[in-house]
Order: sequence, then structure tokens, then C-alpha cells
Amino acid sequence: METYMSIVIGILFTVGTYLILSKTLLRIILGTSIIGHGVNLLILTMGGLKKGGAPLLGFNELSLNDPLPQALLLTAIVINFATTALFLVLSYRAYKVLGKDDVEQLKDHDDE
Repeated sequence: METYMSIVIGILFTVGTYLILSKTLLRIILGTSIIGHGVNLLILTMGGLKKGGAPLLGFNELSLNDPLPQALLLTAIVINFATTALFLVLSYRAYKVLGKDDVEQLKDHDDE
């Protein structure tokens, strides 16, 4: 199972990198979000994909799941959502003010 997850993580990182290297702001934002999802899967995979019970007191399970990767994953999801929302608001404002979405044109607009 970890092999399949590693392949999916590699595909997500590849697609995210491709989108970040494009010229439009919306694709760059989607690329960072996809890389964030790849990082979430990476954290979950590195924590181990094992079957076990919840780490609660009073239960006598033979194997328990580690709650730390799940807590880190929830934190990463919130941070990814917040940064994506911030990037979307900033790109929308830049488009409304400047009327452009292309990064090269925005860079040329600074020189004027």
C-alpha cells in the first residue's frame, strides 16, 4: 500500500510543480494547493499505514495507531486552506486592479 501511495504522491508533486511553472496566477495557486495535498499524503504515509485501534485508555488492543501524524495532517489541512484562500484573494484583487492574470505582464507592469 505504501508503494501505491508513494506513486500518487509523486504524481501530485509532478502536477503541482508543472502548474507552478506556468504563467497564470490561478494555475500557480492550484499548483501550490496540489503540492499541499501531496504533503498531506506524505505525512500520512510516513506515519505508517497500519490497522489498529484508537489510542484510548482502557482499551486493550494489540496494535494502536499513532495519533501524531493525524494531528499534523489536520494542522497541514488548515494551513493549506488558509494559504490557498489568501492567494486567491490576492490574485483576484490584482486582477481587478490591473486587469491582468499573466505573471510576465504583471512583472512588466511594475516597471512602468
